Amino acid sequence: MKFRTDRPPTWQACGECGNELPVNDARARCPVCGGLLELQHRPPDLTRDQLIERFNTRQRRGLDAPASGVWRFRDVVLPGAERVISHPEGNTPLLHREALDRYTGLSRLLLKHEGHNPTGSFKDRGMTVGVTQAVRLGAAAVACASTGNTSASLAAYAAQAGVPALVLVPAGNVALGKLAQSLAYGARTLLVRGDFDACLRLVEEASAKLGVYLLNSINPFRLEGQKTIVLELLQQLGWEAPDWIALPAGNLGNTAAFGKALREAHGLGLIDRVPRLLAVQAAGAAPFAAGFSDDFATRRRVRAETAATAIRIGDPASWDRAVDAIRFSNGYVAAVSDAEIFAAKRVIDSCGVGCEPASAASVAGVRVLAERGIIGAGERVVAVLTGHLLKDPDAALAARVAGGLGSEESLTRDEALAHLGRVLAGS
Repeated sequence: MKFRTDRPPTWQACGECGNELPVNDARARCPVCGGLLELQHRPPDLTRDQLIERFNTRQRRGLDAPASGVWRFRDVVLPGAERVISHPEGNTPLLHREALDRYTGLSRLLLKHEGHNPTGSFKDRGMTVGVTQAVRLGAAAVACASTGNTSASLAAYAAQAGVPALVLVPAGNVALGKLAQSLAYGARTLLVRGDFDACLRLVEEASAKLGVYLLNSINPFRLEGQKTIVLELLQQLGWEAPDWIALPAGNLGNTAAFGKALREAHGLGLIDRVPRLLAVQAAGAAPFAAGFSDDFATRRRVRAETAATAIRIGDPASWDRAVDAIRFSNGYVAAVSDAEIFAAKRVIDSCGVGCEPASAASVAGVRVLAERGIIGAGERVVAVLTGHLLKDPDAALAARVAGGLGSEESLTRDEALAHLGRVLAGS
């Protein structure tokens, strides 16, 4: 279908065949070809400076959804929303630590820490928009497959909206902190024998047969919220684009969302040049990096194995959209080992910043590309940390021991005093 009259303020379009659907169509995929959908908006009837001032005014006054770092940008996210389900979310910091400059070899690496969101990950940005849309549609229930962060966020926002939540997670492959959140917020949580990819196939089938509203990152409303990570960091930089934006890459929803944000920001004149995206995968779950090596001639799938559970995904759903993002931004895709991820995590943690393992992939990837000379020492780089340290406390303890920072054995009073003396002497 193509709209034969003037398009509404927002509509959905298939990235594969171009089929267009109204904004209130709840299907997860294009009914013509099965491709993924994305939202399209009529450009705001404002100049660049007027649009920036509107964003700034909402930031200062907390209009619409108070203090939300997502709904501040509602003109380019979901302008027709009336009842917004917001915690609020966003407003995450840009951080600088000299130790990370030394570690990566850069002069000023900035960290965009999405672990400061309400449930501790970037997923809240997409979920506020996704659950807002679910309420607009009158959804009887919402559902997702998850490696942990999506389920925690879905459960929290569904609870706030008063909508039942169903989540499917791979048994034995979800960090305890994330599983605890899903259960505490009241989601019906099913542990499924199989990996994330099996969970996603199952929840898509359940959504089609049972009519629940699917809120994985294949949902285009999720991506509208997640693209505000880029919009917010650009606003924090005074709309002066960095040279690179690095991010962990699993199911590739963020890669797709970041590309959409950059395309729209450039098209609206908010930035005069496009940063390069660096999507970083764990080496044991790196089909997108393998695809990048042959210019995405074939779509790759792997059996994912990595301790960075949030990106343990072997068949990324947003592949085609992410390919477009990398090509549009002249980006790069890298794979780093678990050892490199945990080495980066130890440095991030020791700076007093902290993150879950998958988050550290972005910094590990920046270090690798700086060593290869692909990223110049003087280039301006923002690395996105996607989740909070306490999302995976077991990994934090393991990294602490592996880094030679202590052990779990108990000490007597005299042993403790002697140990403290040695530590002080060494400092």
